[in-house]
Amino acid sequence: TLGRPTVALVGRPNVGKSTLFNRLTRSRQALVADEPGVTRDRIVGEARLGGRAFLLVDTGGLSGEREGLAALVEDQARQAMREADAVLFLVDARAGLTAQDEAIAGELRRLGKPVFLAVNKAEGRDPELAAAEFQALGLGRPFALSAAHGGGVRELVEAVLEALPRPQGPLPAREPGIRVALLGRPNAGKSTLANRILGEQRVLVSEEAGTTRDSLFLPFRRDGRPFTLIDTAGIRRRAKVRPGLERFSVVRSLQAMDLADVVVLVLDARVGVGAQDLTLAGLVADRGRPLVIAVNKWDGLERAARERVRAELDRRLAFLAFAPRVFLSALHGTGVGELLDAVERVHAAASRELPTSLLNRILEEAVRRHPPPLAGGRRARLLFAHPAGAGRPPLIVVEGRRVEALPPAYRRYLTHRFREALGMEGVPLRLLLREAGRAAERA
Repeated sequence: TLGRPTVALVGRPNVGKSTLFNRLTRSRQALVADEPGVTRDRIVGEARLGGRAFLLVDTGGLSGEREGLAALVEDQARQAMREADAVLFLVDARAGLTAQDEAIAGELRRLGKPVFLAVNKAEGRDPELAAAEFQALGLGRPFALSAAHGGGVRELVEAVLEALPRPQGPLPAREPGIRVALLGRPNAGKSTLANRILGEQRVLVSEEAGTTRDSLFLPFRRDGRPFTLIDTAGIRRRAKVRPGLERFSVVRSLQAMDLADVVVLVLDARVGVGAQDLTLAGLVADRGRPLVIAVNKWDGLERAARERVRAELDRRLAFLAFAPRVFLSALHGTGVGELLDAVERVHAAASRELPTSLLNRILEEAVRRHPPPLAGGRRARLLFAHPAGAGRPPLIVVEGRRVEALPPAYRRYLTHRFREALGMEGVPLRLLLREAGRAAERA
């Protein structure tokens, strides 16, 4: 299992899969409406209970259709079922047992993996009576619940977690080092770059987009230092992704990103920065992953084209200004050494401790250089700074008086000063301004 196990959420249309998905992931990722067929594509989110988590995949309804869009939706749901570690099968207590429920149950029994039968919309009913009818499906104990109100959900999640495999890290203890995940759109040159870094043809390369279907863990050494390269399947916008293995490879890529010490976002200089590149970049930043941007296929571009690419990077990736950019050619090898140098620098920055004394010196110097602006005739007082645990991205808490009056520009200034002084190249850095108590101010 790559990081976290995966559970597919399946069932016929309009049984409440997306409602349950949103409750388990504590999100509003899945669109919910009182009509069948709202979910057409797979949506992935993290469900967590206590210290354990799993990836939950919401799927479109299995209606038994064999033609058109409905057939493609079913293909995706079945692929999710085959690839998952376990399946959560949702049925409707109000509608009762249907022929389509029986057909789905037959498919699930043939999978040979853990299946959990959840009887939704059981609120206001005796749980045993609501579930009794579905015993006939032969899938073990039915769990009566209400996805809308949360009743019975915790018991179901506890049972699911009990059956899931414990995450096993992909790297053996004897091979410590920097784990580097290559992410990017299909055909951006990730596999060519992996082969160039490794110095041999270890990864399948093809002009056909989407050749890499899963994540590959490839150990190597550079100047005696161990690394593991994680070459991930390409990710495209949903509208351009074909049914089958390619869509589910997105899950593997996200899992690999979570396991990486440094993420390399590979862009195609000849294509430019697309919407999917922006989505991937946002995912990396949201997860707090240290980042290097590799602009591939740089060779052969005219000077004017290079200037256009640089301007586009500045404009569209302004929110990733903290990430170093390396312009390279994976095919010819130019710039690859510079890329690995950047990976090592970013990893060192991400591993750096943040002593409270150092943070306070940086804060004092920042305020001395540029005091907070007046707001309503009064000035905010920034008293002290300290790290907030060892989270990712790093979080620095600045406590003071009237901090809510600080304008966004000054908050950005403080973040920049901390980043610059700490040398946090390639590492997302968050700043939390908090109102200090009177006792803290007197101290």
